[in-house]
Amino acid sequence: MMHRTLVAWALAAGLAWSGAGCAGAGAPAGDEGVDRAEQVGAAVPFVKGGQAAWFHDEGNASGFFHTYDAFRVAGPNDAPRKVHIYVPRDYETSGRRYPVVYMNDGDTAFFPGGLAGKTWGVASALDGLYAAKAIEPVIVVAVAPVARDREYTHEPWLFGRDCCGLEGYVGYLADSVKGWVDANYRTRPGPESTAIVGSSHGGLAAFYAAAARPDRFGLAGCLSSSFWAGLDPGFLFGGGPLRDSQLVARAAPTLGDESGRPRLWLDWGLGRSGGEHNSLVEAMATTRGREMAALLRDTYGYGPAELATREDPQGGHDEDSWGRRFPDVLRFLFGAP
Repeated sequence: MMHRTLVAWALAAGLAWSGAGCAGAGAPAGDEGVDRAEQVGAAVPFVKGGQAAWFHDEGNASGFFHTYDAFRVAGPNDAPRKVHIYVPRDYETSGRRYPVVYMNDGDTAFFPGGLAGKTWGVASALDGLYAAKAIEPVIVVAVAPVARDREYTHEPWLFGRDCCGLEGYVGYLADSVKGWVDANYRTRPGPESTAIVGSSHGGLAAFYAAAARPDRFGLAGCLSSSFWAGLDPGFLFGGGPLRDSQLVARAAPTLGDESGRPRLWLDWGLGRSGGEHNSLVEAMATTRGREMAALLRDTYGYGPAELATREDPQGGHDEDSWGRRFPDVLRFLFGAP
């Protein structure tokens, strides 16, 4: 599928790949151009905005990949991370600017990964959306975590687990990552064209990012979100109402601003078989997700054009369920109000 050996060897050798004319739509162009090998699965190294990357085409009608294996854009102390940037098939030829979807847990967005070795299958989902003309093409920036427990949580959530780096992560994503992407890709940089999507702790982080930085993220997809984190420590209910949580306190100024608050998708699954993740974690996501939806509607006046919710009867706490709902998430976020 992806020729990592070729890429690692080429980058280690310091080879410079160039080409005044790109052979085929999709290869990086300009002073960072490459001669693209004309077959699916070909891997071609290049450099963009000072970051080493490689081009690969996995055969999806919707687009192709620029993968950064050691992405560092926030200074010398920035921990390198993997970032997949999936660009539309006509990216090099259209001259257009595109909306952008940022995804937490980028290691599972396109390829199998995480604890379960599963994927959302985002590229295949976009194949179907574009074929149906359900949304216009988007750029997807899938950002893998470095320290997931810490980066995606704002308060202690389970004894012995790392926590509480969400504020810093959101600043990094909003300023360093988005700033670099907007400078190096043809994006529509406004918040009305920029979504942040995640699940579980990543869904909590997506909600927090849109609430903390509505100047950068005007759309958020929050799937099976950990709104319980910090409120129900140790996976035990009894932490009081969500409206009294630190999460809502921090989000309240944005949620109450009808002129600048984000459009939100919230969902959860009702499947409870298959282990602790479904019987406990997804049950908590359901309870607190319903509570958050009611709070948004009843306290902050969110209407149907601003907020969509979904209860998935078969949904579990897994990438299969989130990937199945992902097309509907994008239809709502990028659809007409």
